[in-house]
Amino acid sequence: MKKKHRLRKILFGIVVVIVVFFAFTATANYFCFSINKKAINEFEKVNNPSAVIPTQNENGEYVFRTDRELKIVDLTDIHIGGGWLSFKKDRMSLNSVASMISAEKPDLVIVTGDIGYPVPFFSGTLNNMYPVELFTSLMEKLGVYYTITLGNHDSEVYSFYSREKIGQKYESPELEYSIFSVGPENVDGVGNQIIRVENSEGKLNQALFLLDSHSYTDGDFFGIFMKCDNIHQNQIEWYKQNVLEMQKENPEIKSLMFMHIPLVEFKDAYYSFLENGEKDADDIRYISGEVHEKEPYVFCGVGEDDMFETIQQLGSTKALFFGHDHKNNIVLNYKGIDLIYNNSVDYLAYIGISKLGDYRGCMVININPDGTYSYTHESYYQDKYVSHFPKEDVTFENK
Repeated sequence: MKKKHRLRKILFGIVVVIVVFFAFTATANYFCFSINKKAINEFEKVNNPSAVIPTQNENGEYVFRTDRELKIVDLTDIHIGGGWLSFKKDRMSLNSVASMISAEKPDLVIVTGDIGYPVPFFSGTLNNMYPVELFTSLMEKLGVYYTITLGNHDSEVYSFYSREKIGQKYESPELEYSIFSVGPENVDGVGNQIIRVENSEGKLNQALFLLDSHSYTDGDFFGIFMKCDNIHQNQIEWYKQNVLEMQKENPEIKSLMFMHIPLVEFKDAYYSFLENGEKDADDIRYISGEVHEKEPYVFCGVGEDDMFETIQQLGSTKALFFGHDHKNNIVLNYKGIDLIYNNSVDYLAYIGISKLGDYRGCMVININPDGTYSYTHESYYQDKYVSHFPKEDVTFENK
């Protein structure tokens, strides 16, 4: 009887410890989340009276009409944890995002995935809605139009909210400046979206395609082996159908594509570039940037798809923008198409990355009235980006 009594006491004690731990964690997470959300109110609205205001057409697509350049800030891998363990680094991420957007004054912000990083060992929470709440609160405070492509970390298998629920939040009518669309129901993924850029007379000059590159596959539910998914066939058909329709409006229509996980062709291009002694070849032209991820260097989907071949065939899309690999910002032209890594914002996901300044920043994209585009990688550590909170001290490995 004494042994059974002692065992019950031990089990009771374990239950009490578990309950206290989870109660503490939930309280601490909400407390830290609330402080960061309150801090967002200290930022000022971006003063951009000439900003292009989008409208929606009969198909529900957002349209930017302008006869001048359309300015886009492309961000990626913001990695807001949303919990008590990531409290300080979340503040740093929000601050850097606000600083860059406030200085650039874009017409549109596009985030190519991983706004959230609710990985409990880094953030202290499984609540993947906290990062969404913080990011949308910031963007609504800044008053700049924005949309996103979802990344693999935005909806981990162990997170509280599904990919669909996260998408519904970004599409919520309560958000004045979000132009995110969950996309057609008969196409795989959440957030397959088209944004049209037209002139004042309604001529279509440029189209922006945003695709959901999904998450993990081949039984790698927790992403331990980084077996990432590919673009699905019905997404490719959706893209093809829309490009063909647009080419009826404007046979010379140009387009850009945004997604989180790189296509396998980016890996093919980089390996060919290495094999050629890091020199240009017939199908490969180096443009800028570097690769600092460890081998396999480019963490693309593990399977094959026809996305790149379809892009080549149709001839509309001139550049593809990716995130996912935080220490890569290389740009290669492969078979006539620009493959572009963005600078990341991440302070959280890579151990020690908060102390490195090489990869942190954004990309500024300008779409010209004739449909052509230009872009620049911008480092966050420039004087033009004035931080509301003091910038952190960092080192630069590549200097």
